[in-house]
Amino acid sequence: MDCKNCNTSLSKLINYCPLCGAKIVKKRLTFKNLTTDITEQFLNIDNKFLKTFIHLFTKPELVINGFIDGTRKKYVNVIQFFAISLTLVGIQVFLMNTFFKEAMELDPNMFNPLGVDPETQKNNPFKNIELADYNNYQSVFYVLSVPFSAISTWLTYWIVGTRHFNFTEHLVLNLYYSAQVIIINAFITIGLLCFGIDFMLVSAVSTVFTFTYFFYVLKRVFRTSFITTLANFLLAMVALGFIFIVLIILITILAIIGIYIFKK
Repeated sequence: MDCKNCNTSLSKLINYCPLCGAKIVKKRLTFKNLTTDITEQFLNIDNKFLKTFIHLFTKPELVINGFIDGTRKKYVNVIQFFAISLTLVGIQVFLMNTFFKEAMELDPNMFNPLGVDPETQKNNPFKNIELADYNNYQSVFYVLSVPFSAISTWLTYWIVGTRHFNFTEHLVLNLYYSAQVIIINAFITIGLLCFGIDFMLVSAVSTVFTFTYFFYVLKRVFRTSFITTLANFLLAMVALGFIFIVLIILITILAIIGIYIFKK
């Protein structure tokens, strides 16, 4: 008998391939077998996803440092975990666009300072803001934000002299962190909206959770004191803000150049 995944010769007595680790499937595919596999993969309390999700809360250093140090079988691969989180974002977007459209509509006067006459607000860039537009592209924003977040943490710990993680390892840290935040925020957002909570309040709760959890992850992964972690956290936020300012300036310059070339 050969492994159907890597073609290694196998003994009939083993249940897993010693080379690639794949489970040896000996029975013909049936609905019962398929259901059992799905249950083992996603509903079993000992499955990798639940273990990864729970441990990223209780002891994130085991998941993140473990993956960086070479422990790749105990928890869900960082790319797979991030992909799962983006899938949940898609479900969240669908539910919000289908059942919570009214919650996504902003008060047209909320950006009208001190009750100024609406006629004077014709040039207000926020007057036609649509949260649904942002909501539809959440996955794109999440994907694009991870590299910048990784640069900010890498730069922060390079400045303070904690340089045992290279940029790729900081990328792993931020992918696990971002995926966990995305998953939790998806549940928080839908859960609170189901109870009729205002969307802006929901966003505020999600933002507080995002920054609090980021601080917690940095403290556990780098094993630093509260004060040291707080200083590093604030420095990372400053670095991230600086990166976005530089990015906006570059995009603006490129846009001006593009417009100038187009007019020529």
